[in-house]
Amino acid sequence: MIFTQTRFSSWEELENAIKHCTRCPLHRSRKNAVPGEGPKDARAMLIGEAPGATEDELGRPFVGAAGRLLTMSLESIGLPRSSVYITNVVKCRPPGNREPREEEIEACSPYLESQILLLKPIVIVTLGNVAGKWVFTRAGMKWGGVTRMRGKVYEVNLLGLKLSVVPTIHPAAALYNPSLRSTLIEDLRRAKEVLEKGGSAQESSGRGTKSLLDYLKKK
Repeated sequence: MIFTQTRFSSWEELENAIKHCTRCPLHRSRKNAVPGEGPKDARAMLIGEAPGATEDELGRPFVGAAGRLLTMSLESIGLPRSSVYITNVVKCRPPGNREPREEEIEACSPYLESQILLLKPIVIVTLGNVAGKWVFTRAGMKWGGVTRMRGKVYEVNLLGLKLSVVPTIHPAAALYNPSLRSTLIEDLRRAKEVLEKGGSAQESSGRGTKSLLDYLKKK
């Protein structure tokens, strides 16, 4: 199936399109599409995989158990949830919380692309493999999996925007394995450091910082 890659020029138009979307079969089983939430001028954007049961019920992202853990993790580093924009790659809940299929991701991609272009964030935090692969693929970089990629700051050109990306684990992983909670917090703290330095990954301290050139040299 070929989709028209429409991008939206206003938040109102975009969110209305998401709420009434029928671009893939996921709309048939949803209760509510979940566009995302947060300030429309937020400097940090968090991208997850897809809504879960609670998100589908309420029409808001990351409000279930994993979402509460994410909120607490953000608060613990002094980055209030109310200061960041949070969304998902796919805006409707896949049945049984399964991983979104490629055709579902492709159908939904114009929405996330539009969100990024409207927001113009300084830093994007990808939560889990699906979000990490989506961002890195569109930035022309190879995605090596969240275990390998997490916790580092990558300078990328995404949709014509120069910004920093910090991949980390999905909060659900830290929910099921409490030993990973410190990992999530550490990676979120790295993203906060980028914000505090104005978004320059080159200036961000720490041996985990990589430019795109550094990354490609290791291939």
